[in-house]
Amino acid sequence: MKIAQSLLIMTCSLLWLNVISFSVSAKEPIATDSKYPQWPTANIANKPSLRASAVVADRLWVGGTNGSIFISDDKGKTWQSRPFSDGFTGDVRDLEVFDKQTAIAMTAGEGKLSRLYLTINGGESWSALLTNDAPKGFYDSISFWDRNNGLLLGDPVDGYYTLLKTQDGGKSWQRIAQQQLPKMLAKEAAFAASGNTILTLTNGKAWLTTGGFSASAWYSDSFGKSWQRKSVPIHQQTQTSGGYAVAVNNIGSIFVMGGDYLQRDGNYPNLAVYSGTTKKAPFTRLKTGNNGLRTAMQCIKNICLLTGKLGTDISYDHGMNWEVFSQQGFYTLAKNDSLFLAAGHDGRVAVLSINLL
Repeated sequence: MKIAQSLLIMTCSLLWLNVISFSVSAKEPIATDSKYPQWPTANIANKPSLRASAVVADRLWVGGTNGSIFISDDKGKTWQSRPFSDGFTGDVRDLEVFDKQTAIAMTAGEGKLSRLYLTINGGESWSALLTNDAPKGFYDSISFWDRNNGLLLGDPVDGYYTLLKTQDGGKSWQRIAQQQLPKMLAKEAAFAASGNTILTLTNGKAWLTTGGFSASAWYSDSFGKSWQRKSVPIHQQTQTSGGYAVAVNNIGSIFVMGGDYLQRDGNYPNLAVYSGTTKKAPFTRLKTGNNGLRTAMQCIKNICLLTGKLGTDISYDHGMNWEVFSQQGFYTLAKNDSLFLAAGHDGRVAVLSINLL
């Protein structure tokens, strides 16, 4: 989102330090009255701001400022640097990982700062897939149904959102026609907050969220060929408010979360759920304690975590009811069947086993 660029995208003036492996040492948990285990946090060297995360099998991936991409094969005890082969130091905001060797990284920023890169060898080398040639363009998020078919969401160009589709693994992209998209609302915006602005599901279904002076969820059941809009009852009173991310629980319910990054600690509704079986069913606001901006949510079985920079909430009933889990917060979450991976500001990473919850 261009209006938030000065705060969300750091300048890329620092030289990249190419170190093969970083060890991370765990910090003491922040003292709280919570009855739950706290995040075992650690810091990656150089403390990049981390907004992208992924887990495939037992390999963990995170990405962030200054072209930072790291992988871990030992549950976060050590991290290996995997910088772009051409030295590009753009802000990594999303990672689509297909297997332990194959991944696409998305960078965000105005114009040519928004790019896609592909690795087929676990990040040992990267090849450029796509560069944004629109001077005012800005990539927000990517999501794939499978290795070949995926979507890319970007800020509006020429009066409507840049929503691109690939059917060949990112080698070529086609823009979804304006008439297939919902009409833009006044002062509508999209955010590149955590790599979760767009979500692909089974059978060609997909969701994305937008914000500003409205909060919306867009829905497609045609592999992105056409879309419909649904209103979401969360905070939507400023240009930087609204929907920031989309998530799904283990029983198929869709969640939209958000708030306002200029009022991260604000007391406002930040989560809504869609459980309807008809296109006319509405989103329903959930009671989470209104603990400020939330930018990522992941679920393993019935347990869900909801996080933002200033804190994390937990649910034991698939995301329907929530309570405070930790005063430690992160920008982004990922998971496999046994653990949650969290990443955030100052290179902060944490890995939490589902067995502890």
